[in-house]
Amino acid sequence: MDHHKATKVVIITEKIILQKVAKLIEAAGGFGYTVTPAGGRGSRGIRSSSRAAVVDEFRNVKIEVITGSKDAANQIADQVAENFFDNYSGITYLEEVEILRPHKF
Repeated sequence: MDHHKATKVVIITEKIILQKVAKLIEAAGGFGYTVTPAGGRGSRGIRSSSRAAVVDEFRNVKIEVITGSKDAANQIADQVAENFFDNYSGITYLEEVEILRPHKF
């Protein structure tokens, strides 16, 4: 099976802004994304993905988007950082990946 190059945008941020980030992804041309609980330590302290949070919305999530367009990937990453990371914890990064079904992206 042929492999095709694509770009994965990874966004780790607060769950409370998930729907806003999702709208931004869709507006930039992202057809879908995957969300998983995330925890770790960063400049804003420790966030646990396993302990029960007082309010579920204060948990962190990892959002992954795969796009066939490097420009769309950059747009998503840049817009998320510009729109949210002054007020919410988060990081974005890009990874070059190979996909098997390019028609999905």
